Amino acid sequence: QVQLVESGGGLVQPGRSLKLSCAASGFTFNSAWMHWVRQAPGKGLEWVSNIHPESESMYYSDSVKGRFTISRDNAKNTLYLQMNSLNSEDTAVYYCTSWHSWGQGTQVTVSS
Repeated sequence: QVQLVESGGGLVQPGRSLKLSCAASGFTFNSAWMHWVRQAPGKGLEWVSNIHPESESMYYSDSVKGRFTISRDNAKNTLYLQMNSLNSEDTAVYYCTSWHSWGQGTQVTVSS
């Protein structure tokens, strides 16, 4: 069955970096657009970024553009999100998704 398993979240101080990973299985990963979506406490889902199946293009929300970098390794069926210059507004549960399936999410908390 399809599985998406996020990892790499945690507690980090403002201004620091964190890299999330999402291990995918059960579908043709290298044919799928992949996305990162987040949900801050008490708020709705916010799309963060996506990436073409062959990494030919990447897109970002205005709130993370210039600070976050999405990437993928199709040989490892893994999606990544490098997050730099984190601030409190980045505190959220981060999900990877193909839109057809979702991971369980990983918590990112930015606090001093």
